[in-house]
Amino acid sequence: MRTASRGFSPLDERWGLTRSVYAPQWARQLVWLSSLLPYAQVVEVVERIGHRRVASASIWRQVQRYGERITAQVQREQETVSIERTILPTSGVDHSQVKGISLDGGKVHLRGEGWKEFKVGAVFDVVPCPYQDPETREMVERARAQHIAYTAVIGPPEQLGPGLWATAVRQGVPRARDSVVVADGAEWIWHLVRDYFPDSVQILDWYHACEHLAQAGQALYPGDDPAAQRWYRGRQGDLFQGRIHAITLPLELQGLSEQAAYFHKHKRRMRYQEFREYGYPIGSGTVESGIKQCKARLVGAGMHWSRLGAERMLTLRTAVLSHRFDHLWHAAAQAPPPI
Repeated sequence: MRTASRGFSPLDERWGLTRSVYAPQWARQLVWLSSLLPYAQVVEVVERIGHRRVASASIWRQVQRYGERITAQVQREQETVSIERTILPTSGVDHSQVKGISLDGGKVHLRGEGWKEFKVGAVFDVVPCPYQDPETREMVERARAQHIAYTAVIGPPEQLGPGLWATAVRQGVPRARDSVVVADGAEWIWHLVRDYFPDSVQILDWYHACEHLAQAGQALYPGDDPAAQRWYRGRQGDLFQGRIHAITLPLELQGLSEQAAYFHKHKRRMRYQEFREYGYPIGSGTVESGIKQCKARLVGAGMHWSRLGAERMLTLRTAVLSHRFDHLWHAAAQAPPPI
């Protein structure tokens, strides 16, 4: 069959392969596994468990072929949702499930370009779960992320927007009565949130806020680490309770207006006690986990990617992490091949 033989090479014959390894069902497993492991490890797994020998170059060709088709399918879905966004009705039945959105960036090494940023968006259900407070030892409820879906791009923030919106629509964010965005203080994040999720509650990641609080302490007491630490610990409670003036006033009195400006700017995103009482997450660990899981495949020892290869692998990786790989595979198979 013509489609089964595409990508077969003399190298494969030298490895003792048959053309049957290029059947779509077999290729699907190779591509799926390649999104989890480097090609050399895929070769070992297939030989040990599947009892077949496959050249890593052959696996790479399958990933490029099907990665191109799945990427095209993702883009088609995004274009459809983007059109629907302009005509999405404002009325309808809302649902009570709180939805969360989080964004962040990581780095990947591209051949001829050096280290470039890839951006990841995560959309998830916010679910209360029992948690033992480490100080009081009491059981309390804390927000956790479930049913997480990821999208990612290598490029500027505006390229992430369509994929993030399409993911949000699939996850039911536009129909949610309540949604929340948790992220660090990067400007590009909040510009994107303003454009796509203007009605969502905005929360600055607690750990990033604490980092800036510690930096403010160092600025107040340069060269005196014990004093800086005492100030930091004393103001941490103020930060949690949203008493931002208790932080900014001493900074401004010492002429540290730049340090104070950060807290003024994000004041409405720092009402942590209130956010927690409402059952919202105050940390962006969900998207940071997504960044790490993408880097686990893209940033291994000695890995230098072409831009196109990295983009396709990023699409495959997030499809697997979001449990959408099989859906996209079948949808891509029914669509016309990319031109």
